[in-house]
Amino acid sequence: MIELQNFSKSYSSKNDSFAVKDFSMVCKKGEITGLLGLNGAGKTTILKAICARHFATNGSVLVERLNASEESEQVRELTGFVAEEPHFPEEYTVFEYLNMVAELHGMNSKTRMNTDERGLDITELLHKKIRTLSKGQRERVNFAQALIYNPSVLVLDEPASGLDPAQIVNMRKLVKSLKSDHTILLSTHLMQEVEALCDRVYIIHEGKLAASGTAEEIARSSGCKNLEEAFFKITTTGQGEAK
Repeated sequence: MIELQNFSKSYSSKNDSFAVKDFSMVCKKGEITGLLGLNGAGKTTILKAICARHFATNGSVLVERLNASEESEQVRELTGFVAEEPHFPEEYTVFEYLNMVAELHGMNSKTRMNTDERGLDITELLHKKIRTLSKGQRERVNFAQALIYNPSVLVLDEPASGLDPAQIVNMRKLVKSLKSDHTILLSTHLMQEVEALCDRVYIIHEGKLAASGTAEEIARSSGCKNLEEAFFKITTTGQGEAK
């Protein structure tokens, strides 16, 4: 479970401007929660706080009931992060890289998760240099590094970015297969990913919560036919009401 309570983050030393202001959200285990917003709306700021890569200026971020600011090491062990643009050691083989990640999390060869059991199918990639991998192959490795230490929370930042249609279908199947035993937060600006995957949606606009609920609830409360129309209305006129 992930819970943000009046989360605010300022990058200013004077705390006089905020990237995200008074944002509250709950993500439950067994659900895929979507965080939807335009580029620059504050999505990445929220993701980094959940993964304890930076900390709240005000409010709190709880991951599995642990405060991310006060128990950051434990929170990092509980969260697997799939970055939009991962920074891989390009000269490593996939095996060397995943082995390094596993060791950093205190795992040995007997306790490591078999990534192929998750449908990642990376066996044929293990001895390839990362720099030789295609976009789709790199995305599989990106998921593998987030899953290899078996975290209970998965944070996905634009997982469909740069993938072709077939790769997107495979990514969706993988995310759905992980749903039952993980808390999953998916951040995106792509409407089709939210509609295909998410049980509940939070829309962030200019650093503030603009709407939340199922896609149908958000559309209905905005007086729109569907989520796409509602999102356009909220992000162009600022009309929306957090629930």
